[in-house]
Amino acid sequence: MSEWRIRLLGAGKKFNRHWVFKDLDAQFISGQCTALQGPNGSGKSTLLQSLSGALGLNKGEIIWEKNGATLAPDQWPRLLSYCAPYLELVEEFTAREALAFQAHFKPTLPQWNIPSILEKVDLVGAADKQIRYYSSGMKQRIKLALAFFADTPVLFLDEPCSNLDAAGIAVYQELLATCTQGRLVVIGSNDPQETQTCSAFVTLAKNA
Repeated sequence: MSEWRIRLLGAGKKFNRHWVFKDLDAQFISGQCTALQGPNGSGKSTLLQSLSGALGLNKGEIIWEKNGATLAPDQWPRLLSYCAPYLELVEEFTAREALAFQAHFKPTLPQWNIPSILEKVDLVGAADKQIRYYSSGMKQRIKLALAFFADTPVLFLDEPCSNLDAAGIAVYQELLATCTQGRLVVIGSNDPQETQTCSAFVTLAKNA
């Protein structure tokens, strides 16, 4: 099994003159779930977007490694799954179509197929309904399915239980327990329900 590692070296990100985070050193490794914690405005979402390559840093660097070899940033997207409330879905798709479309460029985890995934996230009854007609909780379930069941070594989750009821949170917790073995997992959240399997923590302070 490959060893994956993401390192932050003196990382800093600012918007205009305001530093969201600065001089941050941290590392994330495969087989470990890490929680990003801190007050609102401390940069948890910004840091996750920077780790993914979606946002550039203003100082420092981010290094992705596979078995000690550095990976170019253009390789990161195909290795990464991401779930966040601010990510948009193609709402003209059905859940079945969304999963099938993603499978064309990110294979599904072995032993899983679209029917079993839909059953796991309790969307069988809405599998052929356009996503635009879903409730916010149902949309979050399909976002979770797209992230957890893509066969990627890296998984980023930003407030993954947003809009979920108790049953949805239970689905998330089961996915976290069963679909993350060997993966590099980073969760941006202060909620213990979302980070219950984390063994490492990175705490961000809110900059003035």
